Amino acid sequence: MLIRHTAGIRPSEITPKQAYLDRRQLLAGAGALALAGAAGARPAAALEYTPWTGPAPDKPTPKELVTSYNNFYEFGLDKGDPEKYADALTTEPWTVTIDGLVANPGKHALEDIVPATQEERIYRLRCVEAWSMVVPWVGFPLADLLRRAEPLGAAKYVAFETVVRPDEMRGQRGFFQLLDWPYVEGLRLDEAMHPLTILATGLYGEELPNQNGAPLRLVVPWKYGFKSIKSIVRITLTEKQPPTSWNRQAPNEYGFYANVNPQVDHPRWSQAAERVVGGGLLSRKRDTEMFNGYGEQVAELYAGMDLARNF
Repeated sequence: MLIRHTAGIRPSEITPKQAYLDRRQLLAGAGALALAGAAGARPAAALEYTPWTGPAPDKPTPKELVTSYNNFYEFGLDKGDPEKYADALTTEPWTVTIDGLVANPGKHALEDIVPATQEERIYRLRCVEAWSMVVPWVGFPLADLLRRAEPLGAAKYVAFETVVRPDEMRGQRGFFQLLDWPYVEGLRLDEAMHPLTILATGLYGEELPNQNGAPLRLVVPWKYGFKSIKSIVRITLTEKQPPTSWNRQAPNEYGFYANVNPQVDHPRWSQAAERVVGGGLLSRKRDTEMFNGYGEQVAELYAGMDLARNF
């Protein structure tokens, strides 16, 4: 079963029906909820749904752009490199280690942690490079997985790690290397447990393409896109703030929180507006909204914080 949410997206921003390419099948997600002694698998159901079909004054993000315009430096520096080279990544079988400050640590097959019931979440995606998309993800709340792992009282942060396979990921070897691998990211525990935070296994009702972070990626819609780590193999709960790849590489440019904030510019460009991918060369930029438009849902997480200092 797939449950559809729009999470604050305006109707004019939703990708119209034709962009879904006549999908009718639910993304396979028939794994058992194996953590914390969960019972056997539940069958996945076929999806029948009616997407919004009203007027669309805003240019939608076509699937072909969502899957071809990506930052995934493990495959190269150009936006088109992930689509060209990510097929080399083997995603079956796939395991995810959950460890650190949890009562139920372990190494789990992907099918054992992905629930049979997933949700469609239509979210804005805002890149730190000042471009944006609207993407219909398929996934499940990260909080559900963390609850099954049972965080201990000392846990305050959640760290994530991307797979390292230089034989399959050309950006992790030789002169292509940009960062120290593995790519790592992190959230505060309350951010990770927020209902908007999901682990995505698909988009547009289909399995997640390799170039978009298959088979499992994080999606945190109120933060810049680099926080949404791809191809996750480890989730670790910690007491101390974990290192993150871009913050470690350039701490004056990429903060730990990376909340979308039009009032705090990147040192090399303004964050006040964004280019909507697919809008055309002559299209006007869109004003960037605080927390990417999700302030009503998430602003309370940062009450009393200086968001210019904690950027």
